[in-house]
Amino acid sequence: MALLEAKNITFHYPDQPRKAIDNISFQIEQGEFIVLCGPSGSGKSTLLRLLKREIAPHGKWTGDLFFQNQAISHFSSEQLAQSIGMVFQDPENQIVMDQVMEELVFGLENIGTPTDEMRKKVAEMIHFFGLENLLHKRTHELSGGQKQLLNLASVLLMEPQVLLLDEPTAQLDPIAAKDFIGMLHRMNEEFGITVIIAEHRLEELFALADRVLVLEQGKKKHDGSPRKIIREIGMNPSNNMYSYLPSSALLYLEQAHAIKEEEIPLTIKEGKRWVGKLKIETIQQDVETPSFPKPLVTMKGIDFQYERNQKKILDNLSMEIYEGEWFSIVGANGTGKSTLLRIMDGLQKPQRGEIVYKGKKVKGPLPIEMGYLPQNPKLFFLQETILDELTEIAKKQNLADREAKINHLLETFNLTELKNRHPYDISGGEVQKAALAGVMLSNPSILLIDEPTKGLDPETKRRLGNLLKALQKNGLTIVMVTHDIEFAAQYATRCGMMFQGNITVTASPDKFFRGNAFYTTVINRITRGSHVPDVLTVEEARKVWHVLGMS
Repeated sequence: MALLEAKNITFHYPDQPRKAIDNISFQIEQGEFIVLCGPSGSGKSTLLRLLKREIAPHGKWTGDLFFQNQAISHFSSEQLAQSIGMVFQDPENQIVMDQVMEELVFGLENIGTPTDEMRKKVAEMIHFFGLENLLHKRTHELSGGQKQLLNLASVLLMEPQVLLLDEPTAQLDPIAAKDFIGMLHRMNEEFGITVIIAEHRLEELFALADRVLVLEQGKKKHDGSPRKIIREIGMNPSNNMYSYLPSSALLYLEQAHAIKEEEIPLTIKEGKRWVGKLKIETIQQDVETPSFPKPLVTMKGIDFQYERNQKKILDNLSMEIYEGEWFSIVGANGTGKSTLLRIMDGLQKPQRGEIVYKGKKVKGPLPIEMGYLPQNPKLFFLQETILDELTEIAKKQNLADREAKINHLLETFNLTELKNRHPYDISGGEVQKAALAGVMLSNPSILLIDEPTKGLDPETKRRLGNLLKALQKNGLTIVMVTHDIEFAAQYATRCGMMFQGNITVTASPDKFFRGNAFYTTVINRITRGSHVPDVLTVEEARKVWHVLGMS
């Protein structure tokens, strides 16, 4: 008997020509680990919200949803709130209380759990998650990873049978994301909780999944085991979903002489085992070392703290940004990366130190030629539709030929069909694209971007990377804070690590990522220490590898 079943589900948002969900059917058994993937706007978030009745989107839907072999409409809101839990992309949006302990007990109090039972449940969950040192903290003091673990623990205290997750690692650094996914795996393996997770980060998840559901334009395109899905999509590189596959699988598909489903590597260990059998000849490449001799922004001895009695967020930070470079800053949640961007943009004022721009000391906000996209793109929007927002920006900037520029950006970011939608009624990835289009409309000479690939699908990331790379080659200076190691390795010209409020080391992506154990790419982990040429990305392997055969 299926735990969850959908029969011919179709959903239409008001006034939209295309169906968000188009005649989808599936069955999910107790204890399955399901990965839901597909392009931004393919219907993943909409489908999850339809399964969580309390937050179902407004619109017209047809079809049948069943839970435990009964129509979902037969269950009370209280029953469903306990039985089907959900964790969202943005941890800030789910936390409602000021204190960690208050947040943990919030759901239990709302369903009337007796005090003694509540204490027992909370104590057990705190020990399991290792949250003892966070109990007496205020929720706003937690890092992104800690907030997301708190959300997961709070939901699990309700003892749900099904756990829905909508891109829960989008704002987490690589180590926190790995820890979070590892915790999900434990929940699934040790307690049999059914997990349905929508994600664009698939490197870790394909190895854990029992099944993968692929959505495209609201329709179910693929449904099967991870290796079956990889083979189905991978046999046709022109398939729209090809770039969505994990990089370990892509490396195999492109370099193996014969594709065998059972051989497809899903983990680093499996990838290393396969790579160890390859005979490879290196194709020599001319390496261009970019030169950026002219500092555009210099920061000297910057100190910053939000409150006098708290530790410094930035501590004697000094760095230089060179004209025309793409500088990527990586590091753990809570190390001060986003604060650094806000100080560069003039939104925060340091307590100590100086900022020099084009050789002149800056006392107030930096010039208007600097564009800034914050981590939460929804803060960007004031108008009712995406088109209204872009039009208003164009008017304020007095842009000539504004209609053509707006249409060009809408087409570039694949937003034309969404231009009349409210920014809060589209997916997280689509909001990110719309906000970035708004920033680029003013044609800045320096672009400060905080997690620009958050919520973006691989194809949109590729288009974004190519667009920004073209702008950078034409003189745009880019400073990017990111957790997306693969994106930084492929597109940045220089990378820096943020640690304890300072930039500890900077180097070219090639040197920077090859020396890291955790802050590096999946492909580098697979190839490092083996007899094959060490590469960072699938793209690099295409250029420098010539596979002769297997040993």
